[in-house]
Amino acid sequence: VQLQASGGGLVQAGGSLRLSCAASGRTRNTYGMAWFRQAPGKEREFVAAYGWSARKSDYADSVKGRFTISRDGGKVAVVLQMNSLKPEDTGIYYCSTDSDPQSLRGGIGLYWGQGTQVTVSS
Repeated sequence: VQLQASGGGLVQAGGSLRLSCAASGRTRNTYGMAWFRQAPGKEREFVAAYGWSARKSDYADSVKGRFTISRDGGKVAVVLQMNSLKPEDTGIYYCSTDSDPQSLRGGIGLYWGQGTQVTVSS
């Protein structure tokens, strides 16, 4: 499975950005897709996840009400809409997928995208 992330960039606080992640290859058994982020000097942290069959989304408390993860039509892909961005949202955002929901949610998914930079200025 290969993941291709896109989007990101530089935005002022209060602004919005949209990230996309598309999977290719042997994606049939994947549970869903998740986003993680890593700020400079900090550990990678969970942001949001979406399960294909359950059609359910899950969010970190820090982004609830501001970020929305959704499936991109019928594709094996998700979109992360980020609104009301804060400087603390700055970091490299990575998408991930796996067949096991616990591994995916726990940040130990088997497959990862290349990462995309999000910078929020104050």
